Amino acid sequence: MSFFANLFKFGSQNMAIDLGTANTLVYVQDQGIILNEPSVVAIETINGIKRVKAVGDDAKMMMGKTPDTIEAIRPLRDGVIADIEIAEEMIKHFIRKVHGKRNLFRYPEIVICVPSGSTSVEKRAIRDAASNAGASEVHLILEPMAAAIGADMPVTEPVGSMVVDIGGGTTEVAVLSLRGLAYTTSVRTGGDKMDEAIVSYVRRHHNLLIGDATAERIKKDYGIAMVPEDGVGETITLKGRDLVNGVPKEITINQAHVAEALNEPIGAIVEGVRIALENTAPELAADIVDQGIVLTGGGALIRRLDEHLREETGLPVSIAEDPLTCVAIGTGRAMEDPIYRGVLMSA
Repeated sequence: MSFFANLFKFGSQNMAIDLGTANTLVYVQDQGIILNEPSVVAIETINGIKRVKAVGDDAKMMMGKTPDTIEAIRPLRDGVIADIEIAEEMIKHFIRKVHGKRNLFRYPEIVICVPSGSTSVEKRAIRDAASNAGASEVHLILEPMAAAIGADMPVTEPVGSMVVDIGGGTTEVAVLSLRGLAYTTSVRTGGDKMDEAIVSYVRRHHNLLIGDATAERIKKDYGIAMVPEDGVGETITLKGRDLVNGVPKEITINQAHVAEALNEPIGAIVEGVRIALENTAPELAADIVDQGIVLTGGGALIRRLDEHLREETGLPVSIAEDPLTCVAIGTGRAMEDPIYRGVLMSA
């Protein structure tokens, strides 16, 4: 059997997958990141039979605009698999897209990153989804460790480092030293909660209902962690449905309103950082004073978030060079580089 297993693996490209709530990135050995698409699957139901209509970018465009027969689903919620069958289809689709149809019989080794707060059941669900999608071997790596490796932090040395990875579903706060997590906490607040906060703010203050895609666009283009210095900032035009008259309507808000809307989710992230600092051993805490805190993940791109954290903690805060791809690059390095091999886990 091992001969046939090796025959199938021959020529296969090992992959590292950052299976995110918002986006999935695939890193292929010796090639780098070659796929970065939204974690969305569109399912079409015809005569009671469900089939996958679109995955990734194509499915994301359908969100909030589908007829009754099509449903756009995000199979991951809060960083873990909520719908295993659809997640499996999504992983299969991405593996096929990376490998091409001619490599149908090649079974790669796959490394997938998981949130530090995942239960053993959630980890097994991820492993099973990847195995059923055609992986010969599945290894897992904790998200904060992958983010720290991707951000070039000294995770293999006896030095305390702190990373805050703000993803779509969760924010991972971890103190790392000697290839391990000295302390970690997973806050179930991320980009999705920020989108929800913007939707509910606009509904509460302006009686206007906007979609998640509009809220996400506002967060990306105008999101700010502190009220702008002039107290107003840039103005934003919004279109949605008036909840009083039930007709489409256009309103104008400004960045100060966005900062107010994001106050609660950002406050939860700051609280998570505070808790991690309170639980850090004194020697590691001394290192963090020198090394500072590194922000990774899409949430790190919120304007003035580093400044806000600096004010709240009194520590130096920096943003990783490419926060959006840090976790995928770190997962890939852990797969390729023998120095980091010790951080991988089997599910």
